[in-house]
Amino acid sequence: MNRKVSFRDCWNFVLLGPRDLLLYLICISYPVFVKSFELLPPWYLEWSSKKRAQRAFFRAFNKVPAYKQFIRDTAGEQVPETDKINYIKAYPIESRCVKGMIPPTDVMIDESSGSTGIPYNWVRLIKERHQSHLFISYFAKYCFGRGPWITINAFSMGSWATGFNMGIALQDNSIVKNTGPDIQKIFYTLKFFGNKYPYLITGYPPFLKQIIDSAEQQGFPLKDFQLTALVGGEGMSEGLRDYLLKHFRKVYSGYGATDLEIGIAGEMPVSVAIRRLARDNQYVREKLFGTDSRLPMLFQYNPLMHYIEINEKKEILITITRASILSPRIRYNIHDEGGVMRFDEMAKALAEVGYDIRTLTDEPAKRSINLPFLWIYGRKDFTISIMGANIYPEDIEQAVYDNDRLSRMTKSFCQSLLELPDKSVRPCFYFEIAEEPSEELKTAFSEAILKQLKGCNLDFRKAFEEQPQSLIPVIQLFKIGEGPFKANSDKIKQIRKIN
Repeated sequence: MNRKVSFRDCWNFVLLGPRDLLLYLICISYPVFVKSFELLPPWYLEWSSKKRAQRAFFRAFNKVPAYKQFIRDTAGEQVPETDKINYIKAYPIESRCVKGMIPPTDVMIDESSGSTGIPYNWVRLIKERHQSHLFISYFAKYCFGRGPWITINAFSMGSWATGFNMGIALQDNSIVKNTGPDIQKIFYTLKFFGNKYPYLITGYPPFLKQIIDSAEQQGFPLKDFQLTALVGGEGMSEGLRDYLLKHFRKVYSGYGATDLEIGIAGEMPVSVAIRRLARDNQYVREKLFGTDSRLPMLFQYNPLMHYIEINEKKEILITITRASILSPRIRYNIHDEGGVMRFDEMAKALAEVGYDIRTLTDEPAKRSINLPFLWIYGRKDFTISIMGANIYPEDIEQAVYDNDRLSRMTKSFCQSLLELPDKSVRPCFYFEIAEEPSEELKTAFSEAILKQLKGCNLDFRKAFEEQPQSLIPVIQLFKIGEGPFKANSDKIKQIRKIN
């Protein structure tokens, strides 16, 4: 998106107007939504998405004081990226809103915590929330069908964006009970309403596994119920999906971020089929995603709502293109790493390795809609995320240095998410220490980390109150230069994360 705009560009905006209105109107009916994205060619969706992003830029520049100042202060011809550091922290929240103010009504606030544990507030109009809810509702209908069901919403409730909004969005599709992540309430609900209803259970991926494990321990007959699952908040391995599919008939994941909004993208039958194919076939993986050894999450997204670009660092830049946004985000970088591909480009790449995209799933061929693909590896920084809580290296470092004994013996540390043999996922912290590793030291590190995270990280504290067994850290101790710390000897910067 160039800052200089030609007369031709301006004329394109004029021409886009009625077409844009038509595209909006066809998206307020689910059958028309599906049929439209079956028929509209991928090149047109890409063109329309880019034009909507350009128009969103001009709206923000003309109506948002902070963004106008940000553009004037930024040198260069290209529209600059924004992120939490250079834009969110740099300007007051009111200044980042249209007309430089938060309206007195029809606004709701979501909260997230930053790397220092300081909570961030995100203001959204009721109208923009409704539009996001609409896409989530359509996504759920597409993946789980249009028949009646009961949704048990097990995402955390409160000021966090996901739980509250998922409950509202899925009311358009189903009966909803917002239990939060309370396993006994979920079992009670299933028992009370019985197996005459199908159920959709939403929550973080590790929590869905805990439901299965608790049912087995308590003898609760999950197999007697028709269960499907919609997960989000963090990535999910195909191994964990396989584990969940022992009791859930379908398991799909959504992608979003409190910095932007929930419901940015979602897994669909064809995207899951492609990801599983890439898992099992290294040649396919390299053809689609390159030589990176990681298997990314693969979603599809609505280009009429979000324009997505990839920068030179392979980070995802998202522009919310709807005119209803109170606090616009233009080329916003949450530092997730990944890529994008048009539907026809994905189909061509698969064809070149011998696969027909429209025959990869059991779904009828007509339901393969032309939405573009988005793949996500996760944050490029050293952050790990579990049960909706981000864990940052700075917090672990502080936990060590608040304890004289631990700070004396610790040379280095790094972190990861560890999938255990039973498919549960836990945060894992590796320490390079100048003493003999022991179980007593593992306990000391674990207690120090839990104290620090519960004290400074609001999301972690909330998640730990609800599901402590998922957040108890796994501690691994190594002598100097051993284990994962062998690589530190020839590096200027120490390793802080193991993928």
